[in-house]
Amino acid sequence: MTLSHTMRAVEISEPGGPEVLRPVTKPVPVPGHGQIIIRVAYAGVNRPDALQRAGLYAPPASASPLPGLEAAGTVVEIGPGVTRWSIGDRVTALLPGGGYAEYVATQEHHALPVPEGMSLREAACLPETCFTVWSNMVMRGGLKAGERFLVHGGSSGIGTTAIQIAKALGARVFTTAGSDDKCRACEELGADKALNYRTGDYVAMMLDEGGAQLILDMVGGPYLPRNIKALATEGRLVQIAFLQGAKVELNFSEVMMRRLTITGSTLRPQSDLSKARIAAEVEANVWPMIAAGKLRPVMDSEFALEDAAKAHARMESSGHVGKIVLKVE
Repeated sequence: MTLSHTMRAVEISEPGGPEVLRPVTKPVPVPGHGQIIIRVAYAGVNRPDALQRAGLYAPPASASPLPGLEAAGTVVEIGPGVTRWSIGDRVTALLPGGGYAEYVATQEHHALPVPEGMSLREAACLPETCFTVWSNMVMRGGLKAGERFLVHGGSSGIGTTAIQIAKALGARVFTTAGSDDKCRACEELGADKALNYRTGDYVAMMLDEGGAQLILDMVGGPYLPRNIKALATEGRLVQIAFLQGAKVELNFSEVMMRRLTITGSTLRPQSDLSKARIAAEVEANVWPMIAAGKLRPVMDSEFALEDAAKAHARMESSGHVGKIVLKVE
């Protein structure tokens, strides 16, 4: 198939609010060694996209400056050295950037097959959340069956994914969310208990249960010392974002006395090899959960590519439950 030389895309015109996202025409990317070109049907919208838009999360030097860290579509071109994919294959992929466009390049081993029976719209919601949750909750955090697991922001894309995967692994799942309706949605997904953080105290909730053995947190700020209090002896805290700030005063004597572990990671800056290893783990462990009906992306809303600013405004309102996508094709 002969590709067009240009494509529709959305770029960040300058650091700022959602209004700085603007539709543009860009050259179609050329695949490098080990890369595939995907004709994008849907692109996922994620918090890191908003951080990049605000000038707070620069893309890696080798990545497209366009936002967009996950997409689903069809392989339309393969670069030298590609062995897994053929033109016409339907894939969903983790991207280094560039998802807000008609075509995007990514490493072949960062793409996974679209699960059978799943739409491209749903498949576009899988990579960023599944890679992040599995690598942090399981590979880094070591979650095991029977453990008490707390995830903050249970109604977010990360939260809804973490609840379902943790439940499929046999953990007891606790979460926080910002309204009673969101809490009900979390419990419908499998959370054993969801707490409205505006009216309740999650530290007390977890201590009543014996403490959390693992906490997955994206809030940071004032949550950090409270997370320490909410952990059981020898509990683990995995930090994946800092929506309320990265700097805080902590009393590490408590960490030492109760033998706690504090760790965390970010996905985008990791090496291609590291992301490929995560992809292999996700395909081996999470894709069977999807096939068994234990995991499904929770969909909030869909916007046209050109309305990316409206999608960002929706995400930053925190009124959404689940994933927001851009329809590209």
